Amino acid sequence: MYRGHTIGVIVPAYNEESHVGGVLETMPEFVDRIYAVDDRSTDDTWEIIREYAAASRRSTDEERVDSAADERPAPYASLPDGGTIEGTEIVAIRHEENQGAGGALRTGYVRARDDGMDVVVTIDADGQMDPDQLPKLLDPIVEGEADYAKGNRLADRESRREMPPFRLFGNWLLTQLTKIASGYWTLQDPQNGYTAITNEALSAVDIESLPDDHEYPNDLLVRLNVAGMRVADVSMPAKYADEESTIDYKRFIPITSVTLLHGFLRRMRVRLADDRGDPAALGYLIGVASLAGAVAFAVAAGVNAIQDETPLRELFTTGLAFAASAVVFLVAMGIDAAANAGKGVRR
Repeated sequence: MYRGHTIGVIVPAYNEESHVGGVLETMPEFVDRIYAVDDRSTDDTWEIIREYAAASRRSTDEERVDSAADERPAPYASLPDGGTIEGTEIVAIRHEENQGAGGALRTGYVRARDDGMDVVVTIDADGQMDPDQLPKLLDPIVEGEADYAKGNRLADRESRREMPPFRLFGNWLLTQLTKIASGYWTLQDPQNGYTAITNEALSAVDIESLPDDHEYPNDLLVRLNVAGMRVADVSMPAKYADEESTIDYKRFIPITSVTLLHGFLRRMRVRLADDRGDPAALGYLIGVASLAGAVAFAVAAGVNAIQDETPLRELFTTGLAFAASAVVFLVAMGIDAAANAGKGVRR
């Protein structure tokens, strides 16, 4: 328990036999329950998770026996590698079929929510996330500042240097797109998997329909905004070693783009349903209409150019239409950012 809140941690794992044991073993003592979800690994990940879960059960049994005998601290159950499990319960869960990163998180979220954990944390099994940073992630939630907290590896120059250039550029681009789609205009690093969420927020976002693949954090952010939840960005160091990314970028980029578009449209639809005169939603609609007009002008000008009949006036009108649509979009973004200013917290 952390500052009066029960803490459940989800550790999704797929072929992480080299790292998952270290992640489970170094979890802080205040964590009440770990949900280790094996997404049908083909290596020894599941066997390692089972060993740790068995050790955690022995530790719990020893604590109960010792507490019944006297008030001395119970001994910790030892692991095959000489480590110990210090009273935290580990729940081992295995998928019958591989469901993807989002699917593994979804399984853990549903289980932790139904178990009544006050705060549910997600930590990847690849060893990139330092469990000692967990209090920083939990503090905005237990102090009532946020309903959801996420790590941010882009908060300072040193952290950005640790990130490979290709990931840094991709992360920056996704950050801009996710800001527009989700309405959390102050956030960075939306793909960061080090997160914490309240039970109330989990219950409000229909977590059972979370996407299966790596686009799940972008989709979740949109759901949180629609539900009126506050999100905290917490500075976290980047850490890369010998782990390999499981993201297939040929699939990830188009799927995430479509997910963000759907999320944006869903958020605007909800805003219009709540307030038919919502200025941001209306601004975006006008921007789309003016952009469509600009494209139509450009196509007409292109046809005339082929026929050597493009007057200067048509070119000017086309440029003006594009400029007008850009201005309308920028104004709508500004209104949207102002309307959502209270939903973002920087730590």
